[in-house]
Amino acid sequence: MGFMYYDWSWFIVMIPCLILSLICSAKVKSTFNQYSQVQNSRGMTGAQAAQALLQAKGVTGVRIEHVSGNLTDHFDPRSNTIRLSDPVYNSTSVAAVGVACHEAGHACQHAEGYFPNKLRSAILPVANLGTKLSWIFIIVGLILPTRFNFVVTIGIIFYAASVLFTLVTLPVEFNASSRALKIIKENRFLSEAEYPGASRTLRAAAMTYVAAAATAIAQLLRLIMIFGNRRR
Repeated sequence: MGFMYYDWSWFIVMIPCLILSLICSAKVKSTFNQYSQVQNSRGMTGAQAAQALLQAKGVTGVRIEHVSGNLTDHFDPRSNTIRLSDPVYNSTSVAAVGVACHEAGHACQHAEGYFPNKLRSAILPVANLGTKLSWIFIIVGLILPTRFNFVVTIGIIFYAASVLFTLVTLPVEFNASSRALKIIKENRFLSEAEYPGASRTLRAAAMTYVAAAATAIAQLLRLIMIFGNRRR
């Protein structure tokens, strides 16, 4: 029952990760808000920037749609659609151009068959299943007598699948930003003075994925530690 009531490992391992996640989340919001106030000199909207990047890379057949919400931008590989949020789709801000081009970078990955992206898509169903089932097995297994330790092991394996997905997401996100910034610079979507704003916006966003990966790894190690103590 120590897991339920005297689990000091949660405070030691997870609190720093949660603080890091909060800092990264606040940073991406503040950075996006800052550069949402800076309009690009070409008057290019987020939707136009995404389309221009696709054209520059020779990628066709990708739809660009508006989606409601704030920072709900994403690329849907199932329908080959880039969806841009309220502050991005029609906005001519530096931040909007950066975010829109990042999502267009994902569309390019999909078109080119970028391996980490294909790997992430292959892992996704297993990761979703792991997210849903892992804690059921872990909690039930920790309540049961120690001869049922294998139940906890199954739960940890399920959770490890979701951690793997989080790790594979890192190169996919960093590569999409790298593609975006390269095209922005080469095709002068933004001026030299405006470009750093897009770079800082995408860098701040990338750190949220790093924080998520760190949290997932820490949680996995914590579960392994708890299970090891239980076996002893």
